[in-house]
Amino acid sequence: MKKIKPLGNRVLIQRSKPQATKGGILLPDSAQEKPKEGVVVSVGPGKLDDSGKHETMNVKIGDRVLFSSYSGTEVKNNEGDEDFLILSEDDILGVLVS
Repeated sequence: MKKIKPLGNRVLIQRSKPQATKGGILLPDSAQEKPKEGVVVSVGPGKLDDSGKHETMNVKIGDRVLFSSYSGTEVKNNEGDEDFLILSEDDILGVLVS
């Protein structure tokens, strides 16, 4: 896959894999809702403020995050087996802490 470097306050997220149901049944992709959880793969430099300086990002590479259902733009790698999402840092709802 080509490297993607997000610009501004955008973040590249790798979606989590869909889980099997409690009974162990794995639903086909068309029948299940896409996960709203993923891992941050890359972050942009941050939004520019009025003085022209980059604001620091609140997320970093490796953070597990939750995001809203219809946010961002989907990107697939060349093989098509992994889902990535480019979205604004504002669309991230929270960081999962273990």
